[in-house]
Amino acid sequence: MPPSATLPQPQRRAPTSARAEQRVRDILRVGREVFATRGYERSTTTEIAQRLGVSEATVFTYFRSKRELCMRVIADWYDEIIAAIEDGLPREAGVREQLEFIVRTHLRLFLIQGTGLCELVLSEGRKRDADWSAEFGEAFIELQRRYTAPLMDLLSRGQAQGQVRLDIPLRMLRSLVFGPMEHMLWEVITAGRQIDVDQSARDLVALLWPALQAPDRELIALRRLREQVQSALDQE
Repeated sequence: MPPSATLPQPQRRAPTSARAEQRVRDILRVGREVFATRGYERSTTTEIAQRLGVSEATVFTYFRSKRELCMRVIADWYDEIIAAIEDGLPREAGVREQLEFIVRTHLRLFLIQGTGLCELVLSEGRKRDADWSAEFGEAFIELQRRYTAPLMDLLSRGQAQGQVRLDIPLRMLRSLVFGPMEHMLWEVITAGRQIDVDQSARDLVALLWPALQAPDRELIALRRLREQVQSALDQE
């Protein structure tokens, strides 16, 4: 089920024809452009309608409010990122390599269209006012759950394989990964600093992996290295 389906009455009128479906796609496309450029507060449905050459009433035919439209824009963008991670994840690779893919893809897609959508998602995701919570709180929580699911699945499989530690809850391991990524993205947004996505992903995983890796795996690796060194010395 797509995350947008969790919203209460996600559209005032569900599109019943190809023309109506195209209209919704156009509203979402232009809505994404406007929200990414202006942020939520400074965006208006009037501007979105004007860019499309339609009346504002047309926008409200399909979306009850600006915030509902904004949430649908965010949900659709999340869907794209989730699909990119799930479709591209190199499941035949080791857990560390898969983790690096998730981190790299997350950073790249959050920044590929500039910082506008990234700032929109991070700022709207932090809101917990009464109106926001009443209308979209549960929907956004479900969206976040779906978004973090590929990482949770990877960590769970890593635990089953003995590669990821079992003594810390998965939700804390998840936060250990997403927390630094969010901090890096905020730094790009607030300071305007550009980052090398590939190198940043490698550096972050290099820092995270020792904390995620099962302690006994480290001991096994050290013993194996010691045995290899001793074998090489014995052959001299």
